[in-house]
Amino acid sequence: MKSPLLSLPGAVPAEGVDEGVAAHYGDLFREQRALADGTGFVDLSHRGVLTVSGEDRLSWLHLLLTQHVSDLPTGEATEALILSANGHIEHALYLVDDGTTVWAHVEPGTREALVAYLESMKFFYRVEVADRTDEFAVVYLPAGSIAEVPEGVVVRETPYGRDLFLPRADLESFAASHGPAAGLLAHEALRVEHHRPRLGFETDHRTIPHELGWIGTAVHLQKGCYRGQETVARVQNLGKPPRRLVFLHLDGSDVHLPAPGTEIRLADEGPEGRKIGFVTSSARHHELGPVALALVKRNVPLDAALLAGDTAAAQEVVVEP
Repeated sequence: MKSPLLSLPGAVPAEGVDEGVAAHYGDLFREQRALADGTGFVDLSHRGVLTVSGEDRLSWLHLLLTQHVSDLPTGEATEALILSANGHIEHALYLVDDGTTVWAHVEPGTREALVAYLESMKFFYRVEVADRTDEFAVVYLPAGSIAEVPEGVVVRETPYGRDLFLPRADLESFAASHGPAAGLLAHEALRVEHHRPRLGFETDHRTIPHELGWIGTAVHLQKGCYRGQETVARVQNLGKPPRRLVFLHLDGSDVHLPAPGTEIRLADEGPEGRKIGFVTSSARHHELGPVALALVKRNVPLDAALLAGDTAAAQEVVVEP
């Protein structure tokens, strides 16, 4: 779904999974600084929007999600996962309940499979699941923003900013009164800085929540049964995850950022050494320079110098080994 905000001056379209919105509007670092200062907004209208309504919506979702939502207060933001039977991450949902309806936004390209799964699990529960992506668009206001939210718009407020479920027809008028617009690359740079995992970027077919630091923020350890819970409990109580998320400071002299999937090796072993992980996201940050998130083997020494492809990298711990 192509955003009408791609017609704004300087807009350069994003590619890949984020196709449909602007990667930037001509000045990546200015856009990052604006967001860091609490001004502007980011068009995230390529994300899927789902609603769950009905009397049983919270108790029903509580049975399916990794998060404790049976008593979710009205207006309180949370995030949750859906796992496979083996505990691998399949979906990530960013939720808020407005008192009558749970609103969620999800990664682009995942909504159809998620809606199909939720529909298959309704049984006798009094719930209605709806794909609202054609009607509503997600817009992000950064932390510290004093921008006025249009009346009646559902808001999901987090420490990182506010997610607005804005009527899609109002996107252009919102942009005209709430600029300057910042592109997705600025949003991603701040996400990487804050070590926040993203489904499809930090995850692969075998990722479990412990590897990414999603325990606590998206996985509640004292709630009832859900699919994949046995794996979560076993790793939490008896073992350690096989991999861990790290934050990388990259050598700023390199012109090109290592792309997602770039292999990580120990610097001591050189570019031909054994693979110990891979880059999941990379960005150029307005203050930190080139940075990345990566998944590495749990036993990689915390002080080990790394190579991301041919690029030297120093690691910061995100998930403890």
